[in-house]
Amino acid sequence: MRKTRVFVAGHNGMVGSAIVNLLLKQANVELVLKLREELDLTNQQAVTEFFQREKVDQIYLAAGKVGGIIANEQYPAEFIYQNIMIQCNIIHSAHLAEIDKLLVLGSSCIYPKFAKQPISESELLTGKLEPTNEPYAIAKIAGLKLCESYSRQYGHDYRSVMPTNLYGKNDNFHVENSHVIPGLIRRFHQAKVEKSDEVIVWGTGKAKREFLNVEDMAAASIFIMDLPRKKYKENTQEMLSHINVGTGEDCSIGELVEIIAKIVGYNGSIVFDHSKPDGAPRKLLDVSRLKSLGWQNSLSLEEGLRNTYQWYLSSQESIRE
Repeated sequence: MRKTRVFVAGHNGMVGSAIVNLLLKQANVELVLKLREELDLTNQQAVTEFFQREKVDQIYLAAGKVGGIIANEQYPAEFIYQNIMIQCNIIHSAHLAEIDKLLVLGSSCIYPKFAKQPISESELLTGKLEPTNEPYAIAKIAGLKLCESYSRQYGHDYRSVMPTNLYGKNDNFHVENSHVIPGLIRRFHQAKVEKSDEVIVWGTGKAKREFLNVEDMAAASIFIMDLPRKKYKENTQEMLSHINVGTGEDCSIGELVEIIAKIVGYNGSIVFDHSKPDGAPRKLLDVSRLKSLGWQNSLSLEEGLRNTYQWYLSSQESIRE
């Protein structure tokens, strides 16, 4: 029996690598993977020729340019150009190669800055975006609308998922460009090693955020890809077909900081710098659509953070070696 040939775009990234790890456990799957040096996803001709040649059955689109607030503010052109080009090339080339199954991974930043909480899928395009990552958000909106448009016009089964804030193995722990969880883990670990008396955290600690471990995100992605088409269509709408992926629970940044300090084993003082911005007071996804389909996350925040810290320690050891 022929195996299902699956291409994971962005297989070395945090989400892509987690999807690959789960797909490797499926005996009926044959993975098709290409490094950036082997396949430039912003090159339309290269992508088209690749799909014509490889005879792929399914595509997980987890590739793209990502980064924190500083990177988004410094490189807006690269964020909108590269992400739109990658999505356009893969989705259009998949259509030309008659590949019927595709899943695009987006981001919860597609929703308006002042969206109603918790944020349901229907909040899309109801207000202004957060200015700091607007180019990236617009690119991600384009990706999900490409899926909808090619499905509507050509009858393909192209789906999209919108994850909440992700963290976990293979995250970016860069001192400037990391997101909140890897940034805090690195700072608390350094403070512990250097025996610092205090760690300063931006903001009041009162802002609330939702976090999902990348292993749960990978599981949800495969679950949604594998849903029978009839069930997927019954639980979505033709022009509102994306699905939020999250835990349905949030916590304050102050609570998050306490958990990370405990896991790392840092016993010094934690000081919140109230002169720094909190950002939006709350950002929680409504995941009722996903739950009604039969999926829920399995890792608690504390368990996921423990696993992430252990991975961070092992990655630091491998760098030293």
